[in-house]
Amino acid sequence: MPELRENPVTQNWVIIATERSKRPTDFVHPASPRKGPVNCPFCYGNEDKTPPEVLAYRPQDTPPDTPGWRVRVVPNKFPALAGDGDLIATREGFFRGLTGYGAHEVVIESPDHDLALPYQTPEQVYNVLKALQDRYLTLARDRHLRYIQIFKNHGGVAGASLEHPHFQIVATPLIPTEIDLELKNAYAFYHEHGECLFCRMIGAELGEARRIVRGDDSFVAFNPYSSRFPFETWIIPRHHESNFGRISEKELRDLALTLRDTLGRLDEVLSDPPYNLILHTAPLDLEAREFYHWHIEILPRLTIMAGFEWGTGFFINPTPPEEATRFLREVKAEEE
Repeated sequence: MPELRENPVTQNWVIIATERSKRPTDFVHPASPRKGPVNCPFCYGNEDKTPPEVLAYRPQDTPPDTPGWRVRVVPNKFPALAGDGDLIATREGFFRGLTGYGAHEVVIESPDHDLALPYQTPEQVYNVLKALQDRYLTLARDRHLRYIQIFKNHGGVAGASLEHPHFQIVATPLIPTEIDLELKNAYAFYHEHGECLFCRMIGAELGEARRIVRGDDSFVAFNPYSSRFPFETWIIPRHHESNFGRISEKELRDLALTLRDTLGRLDEVLSDPPYNLILHTAPLDLEAREFYHWHIEILPRLTIMAGFEWGTGFFINPTPPEEATRFLREVKAEEE
């Protein structure tokens, strides 16, 4: 029978609709026609079609904005927020606002237009994560910014307007509502129980082991107890850390292996699903070392939010996370 489950991080509720239970094959849709690399601004040789790069990993003898790079970071040509001008508060009668100060960048993962992240080498995935961390630390020096959102949209349904594999970084002068909610609940839990909410959750998931997809000394990938979406998967550091910018090179390399493997399992089971990958980390100006825990949420876009979800804030998930875990674990069994 259906079950209501509470998300311990946000205290929102999810309906696990077992009466509507769906298997991976129920979510597979015909692939959208691909445009290919023709005129793609992110491909080799088209460097002049993007704004000038702000970071690139390339041989020292190659000049900026030319071929030869392994990972390239450029400002978004159509930014949601931009660093021009000053951060100014505005008023219009009852309403208040801010000038659109911030940053919006694109991290181009590879010169290869068709090489999705799970099929890149571990070293290349590490390079991508290192570029994300490098830009995070650079943007964090801007005293007007309060939060840096790192995310990836894969597939048109998930909002990707370009096929070429890439991440995006948006730095904002405000703490996002979702992060603020997580912070408040994590702070309250820490002061009531004397430990990190996320660390307690990791311990509970590892103790049950029913929803663990994979794990090593550094990271755990799992389908949360209160998964909002079919095959929703989190990657979280096993050891407590609030800020993505502070993790070590070893942890970045371990994360590259975990992320590559996890996305590969999702691709194998769901046949290249559209998804949003979102990195949650502590705000820049808030000392949250004790009570917050950075993590990655991978949200496959397999179902549609309709009137009930928008009206109530409840999510309906037709695939229990325990079932999702079983399918994702079987991928490794097949490889072995």
